[in-house]
Amino acid sequence: MTTPLDDKFAVKQRQGFYAVFAAIAIQLTLGVAYVWSVFQTGIANNLFSGNNAAAGLTFSLLLSTLTIGAVIGGNLAARYSTRIVVLTGGIILSAGFFLASFVTESFPWALWLTYGLMGGVGMGFTYSTTIACAQKWFPHKRGLVSGIIVAALGFGGVVFTPVVTRLIEAFGGQGELGQRGGEPATFMALSAVFLIVCTVGSFFMKSPHGAQKAALANDDSKSHTPREMLKNPRFYLISGTLLLACMGGLMMITFARPIAVARGLEATATIGVLAITMFNSVGRLIWGMISDRLGRINTIVILLSGNAALSLLVNMIPDGSYLIYVLIACIGFFYGGLLSNFPALTADIFGLKHAATNYGFVLLGFGGGAVISSQIAGHFKNLADTYGINAMFPAFVIASCCAAAGILMMFILKKLTKAKT
Repeated sequence: MTTPLDDKFAVKQRQGFYAVFAAIAIQLTLGVAYVWSVFQTGIANNLFSGNNAAAGLTFSLLLSTLTIGAVIGGNLAARYSTRIVVLTGGIILSAGFFLASFVTESFPWALWLTYGLMGGVGMGFTYSTTIACAQKWFPHKRGLVSGIIVAALGFGGVVFTPVVTRLIEAFGGQGELGQRGGEPATFMALSAVFLIVCTVGSFFMKSPHGAQKAALANDDSKSHTPREMLKNPRFYLISGTLLLACMGGLMMITFARPIAVARGLEATATIGVLAITMFNSVGRLIWGMISDRLGRINTIVILLSGNAALSLLVNMIPDGSYLIYVLIACIGFFYGGLLSNFPALTADIFGLKHAATNYGFVLLGFGGGAVISSQIAGHFKNLADTYGINAMFPAFVIASCCAAAGILMMFILKKLTKAKT
């Protein structure tokens, strides 16, 4: 026989699941960011006169300004509500893609402001706030919950890669030098998707109250405010490691399709985008669950080791071999695990109460890594266009060295964390 208290608890639990499902839907839509490789060549040709580094900067600006939006959105969610922040973020994101559809080769830098700046801020408003909201409903499974939600972001790339590819084809095909392609019209179509999903999803994003809120009391007592966190050396180790850790994955996400084309696999090159997005998503879920048992720092060390080794194999795949897709998938698998572990690691060390804002600050490292990696990879891709795809290999050597440095920083973090307990 159930009691009114049991019924009330069941209602609260349903609200928690609704919030998680809404977060999954929103993050799935945000996964469009991971299909930039499909846009890369056409945008580089049509708007930036073939300059891959300039075109790639659009994607890296979206990722870097995402971190700024996450900080702002986290603060606003603490003052007002997650619902309002998610709705606002969806509107900004939608407007950015809508305006991007009107950018021409006369003012190519406008794409950096619309797709890059506005798109990134809008994504940031929704990204960390939805993760933090879901973590608060299920604080004892934060690795699993974080993994599920950010896996949806990665899986969005799997869902939208064929959709975006067909839209580009339907609207005129890939842009060529001096010729406008189907990319702008595709931006406009995506803006409508963002607006609808974020608007509907925002109504289900609600922070816990009552029993669930009481369960967070112990965690809140050890939570750090953003100001306190910024004075803590462990924050700089976490954010700095994230900067170094994301290099190889972001390089491959940006150039998966162009690399496959350069390897003589143009007819199947979209598989490269699907491979990295699909395994990026799977990695987020699986490594999130593993970290709940193995520990966050230990898991991140394993992931960094994998990334360091895999980045050195990029140049060893012969032209015309489908093994390049296997390597791309493996890089995506390890990269995805990093993105599910850093939100949980931040909550583990600095608490859940200010998780959205705190993780927004941690993401500044990700933003820095996005800009740096795109410029490094773009520079060597420009060389590869002249001297062959093997000229891009030094970019991945740099990524491997960065991952190795991240391992050292994680060992230092582990030592500092033990000293605190």
